[in-house]
Amino acid sequence: MLASLYVKNMALIREAEVEFGPGLNIMTGETGAGKSIVIGSVNIALGTGNFKDYVPEDADYALVELTFTTENPHVLEMLKEQDLPCEDGAIVLTRKYKSGRSTSKINGETVPLSFVRQLSAELIDIHGQHEHQSLLYAKNHLTILDSFAKNETAPLLSTCAKQYHCYQKAKREWEQASASGKDRTKELDFLQYEIQEIQSAALRPGEDEELESSYRLMANGQKIMEALSEAGNLTGAGSYGSGAEDEIARAARSLAAVRGYDTSLEELGSTLEDIESLIGEFNRSLSEYMDNLVFDPQALHETEERLDLINRLKTKYGNTVEEILAACREKEERVEVLMDYEGYLEKLRHTLEISHRQLLSTARELSAVRKRYAKTLAEQIRNALVDLNFLDVRFEIVFEELPEPGEDGLDAICFQISMNPGLPMRPLQAVASGGELSRIMLAIKAVMADKDNIETLIFDEIDTGISGRTAQKVSEKMAVIAASHQVLCITHLAQIAAMADRHYIIEKKPADSKTVTNIGLLNEEESVEELARILGGAKITDAVIENAREMKELAAKVKKPSFRR
Repeated sequence: MLASLYVKNMALIREAEVEFGPGLNIMTGETGAGKSIVIGSVNIALGTGNFKDYVPEDADYALVELTFTTENPHVLEMLKEQDLPCEDGAIVLTRKYKSGRSTSKINGETVPLSFVRQLSAELIDIHGQHEHQSLLYAKNHLTILDSFAKNETAPLLSTCAKQYHCYQKAKREWEQASASGKDRTKELDFLQYEIQEIQSAALRPGEDEELESSYRLMANGQKIMEALSEAGNLTGAGSYGSGAEDEIARAARSLAAVRGYDTSLEELGSTLEDIESLIGEFNRSLSEYMDNLVFDPQALHETEERLDLINRLKTKYGNTVEEILAACREKEERVEVLMDYEGYLEKLRHTLEISHRQLLSTARELSAVRKRYAKTLAEQIRNALVDLNFLDVRFEIVFEELPEPGEDGLDAICFQISMNPGLPMRPLQAVASGGELSRIMLAIKAVMADKDNIETLIFDEIDTGISGRTAQKVSEKMAVIAASHQVLCITHLAQIAAMADRHYIIEKKPADSKTVTNIGLLNEEESVEELARILGGAKITDAVIENAREMKELAAKVKKPSFRR
């Protein structure tokens, strides 16, 4: 569950920390008090929001931090795979903004934003103010059904997607081969010419590097010889006359004459002898190298021509000799194909048929699973709708088979509803108002809450377009969900707020000539006063207070022990 939220420098919130508890956490406040900042901050921490919409102009630093506790094995495995520490199931998501840049961390370790989104999708589900509008699009209905049946649909969907991509690849290859077969003779002639060009060069792997090294040596032979000759003159190599070797030998003889007078001279003499030995060895190696250094103009010319040939082939077939030889093998394989093109086409057609047959089989299996679960889902949604004051509602999931399977199968589905006796079933998007869609989405969330491992749900103003008895029903449904999940809810309705296990007030207050937003946890009496404010508006009478108190008492009775943790 979400244990706490810490916010710094977000819109009107300078700094705030809120600790949440299990069950139903309700947040209320005047319009404009900053309730949207709370949800916005959570979205930013989860990687789905943007700091620039909230950071004040006079601040170059902002921070949002969410602390979760979880026992979800899938979440713990995701952290383990990323080598992220996690003690006692504690997860701290931190998103920091500074000087125009943002960073994300999990338990103190910097992570990509993409991973934050993946992880948060397993920790929390946010129902925003306008999410119910997603029900207007039939493509989202299939996603809901697949989520409901995910234990069986998930592996089939994965297989279907892989088979679909294999089928598409086979289809492209067959179509391209069919189209290019008309120019087979021309292509075959050109390939044979290219193969002959490469084979006649008789290339060896690594040959280009060897030739380039030899060419550098031969092309700079004169310069090398001049440098060696000068070095030999200075060190006394060969017959170049007096040099460093002779001078050091004389120095060694001079020192040898006096070495017996002081032990310190022994060390100096030994050092000079070592130098004499080293320079003598150097001069011998230098003379040997110069004797073997031969400048051959013909060899230089042949090397230059060979390099030119290899470089021409590189411009056409690859950047290295190895790549050129690999290109030659590919062309030889293509020639084999072209020599028996009908057989090649038949092989591709056979592969295409098999891939299509496999895809169709999986898609039909997936469709059968969906139809089996669709009956259960439709019935559970209908029951949840009755709980939400849709008294004579009928709800169905209608299937339509697509002409060809896609990566998510053969099915297009549509949620259909009738909300009054005698009215025909019609697509959801054609008959439901905004308030009705909001309740339908809540019903779906209630049904889905029992099917997944997500521990925390957030409802941002789920009360859109409802009041009276319907609002009471919505509050009771929220209490039911909160019996098995942590629920955070922002609301304007007293009926929903009265159900709170923990009630928070979000309010604006003056501070240092500025207006700031504060978030506070209310005690029982303060919660009653806040309910009275929601009920009574500007003037709160004793009667309103008593009404609020009675609402809390009735809510406590509704929240039966069987509903609670």
